Amino acid sequence: MSSSPILGANASSTVVIYSGGMDSYTVLHRAIKEGLVVHALSFDYGQRHAKELDVAKAVCKLHNIPHQVIDIRAIHSLIDNSALTNPDVSMPEGNYAADNLHTTVVPNRNMILLSLAIAKAVNSGAARVDYGAHGGDHILYPDCRPEFVHAMNQVAGIANFQPVMLHAPYLTSSKADILRDGLAMGLDYRDTWTCYEGRELACGKCGSCHERLAAFAANNVEDPLAYEFVPAKVTD
Repeated sequence: MSSSPILGANASSTVVIYSGGMDSYTVLHRAIKEGLVVHALSFDYGQRHAKELDVAKAVCKLHNIPHQVIDIRAIHSLIDNSALTNPDVSMPEGNYAADNLHTTVVPNRNMILLSLAIAKAVNSGAARVDYGAHGGDHILYPDCRPEFVHAMNQVAGIANFQPVMLHAPYLTSSKADILRDGLAMGLDYRDTWTCYEGRELACGKCGSCHERLAAFAANNVEDPLAYEFVPAKVTD
């Protein structure tokens, strides 16, 4: 989703919500390729592990990208019924499906994170906020669907004296499409973490690992990450 540059803001600057995962990693580098000044913004909301945040820190340090990790763990008790925020909730395994992965939904997560990123954009004079919502998430996550993104973009345009544009470049793309774009940019996906678990190796069993492995298989490329377990066959 995009539109013309916003008057009164710095059209050459954007805030990228950067989790350390594949999608946000690609969005981050896409913004850099556009020649924009990028402010990377990550969040610690008490998620199951912090490994992806460590990966995000390392990538930003390597590429000299300004990076903030915002500690919002104070809200953890408001969103702790998800398997992603509560280690006592069993992590479902297998491909993404509404019937077995609803426990990975974190209530209102993207609205919270986008709101804070919009504040950062206004505070720093950036015209845009980028995030990695994509088509593969539509079945399960309402806050990755086009209706949500379009509505939040409208809100971002009126919530402050300086309007901000919400940019979700992969809103209708699959994870395989995102990976294909990143590979064309020469990106090294060794510098990402996707697994819902935070162990030394990716588990290979959770829905996030399945989706990642399927994206690599669709592109006929081997995933550079090491896995504890690799399914015999992975599909979207």
